[in-house]
Amino acid sequence: MLSHAVAALRCPVCQGTFQLREGRQRTLACEAGHLFDAAKQGYFNLLTGKGTVFEADSADMVAARHRFLEAGHYSGLARALAQAAAGPLQRPDALVLDAGTGTGHYLAAVLQMSGATGIGVDISKFALRRAARLNPQAANLVWDIWRPLPMADNTADVVTVVFAPRNPAEFARVLRPGGSLIVVTPRPGHLAEIAARTGMLGIEEGKDERLAESMKGYFDSGTSQSLDLPLLLSGQEVADLAYMGPAGHHLKRGELAELATLEGSVATTAKFRISEFVVS
Repeated sequence: MLSHAVAALRCPVCQGTFQLREGRQRTLACEAGHLFDAAKQGYFNLLTGKGTVFEADSADMVAARHRFLEAGHYSGLARALAQAAAGPLQRPDALVLDAGTGTGHYLAAVLQMSGATGIGVDISKFALRRAARLNPQAANLVWDIWRPLPMADNTADVVTVVFAPRNPAEFARVLRPGGSLIVVTPRPGHLAEIAARTGMLGIEEGKDERLAESMKGYFDSGTSQSLDLPLLLSGQEVADLAYMGPAGHHLKRGELAELATLEGSVATTAKFRISEFVVS
């Protein structure tokens, strides 16, 4: 399955096709001779030049995300996403791109349900270390979503984006005709009971409308569904939830320690929107 994923990739230097060389170390080698060795954890770093100007999630942020997701708090979301992607991934050679794959948690659910081939991209090497262990059959790549994707045109059946940046033009380019883009976003009221005390940003009204507007010219709107997940969290789990997202970039260790010492359980509700868009 990894070889199928590699067939869809293109060299970020010359856009040539890759071959996967197996040996003491796996290597992606393009026809022009550009080489990209796998890290010992199994992912490939395809970033060239100055890399990316965006701040990647740190090792501690990734560890917090891993603990929270492994505890099963968002397992309902993973199932719903996998079910949404299952239809377009029914063909024998189906391929899914998970943009902003993080630790690979959601991609794993999609691959398990569909049996598809996977490509996961993220700018955090710390996240990809975990993603490569969780999804060794997928191509796990360090890449910046805002740059042209290192993939050939019309190669993916589904692109999934869970709380990650969106590049509609590139997603439309790599999707096959009729392919699906599935986007997960928070809805107003998401984690409202703990958002203020954790420094997490509130969800602005009109977010769905702005998402749909950003897709115009590339995608037609398809189905969407709302998903509410009631949560009962310990203080440490509240701290992990805060630290694993964007708020983690500015939270200080003292603030996290304070969150972790919250007594008893904290009740809150995660509110998601799962939106599907189809290539125009």
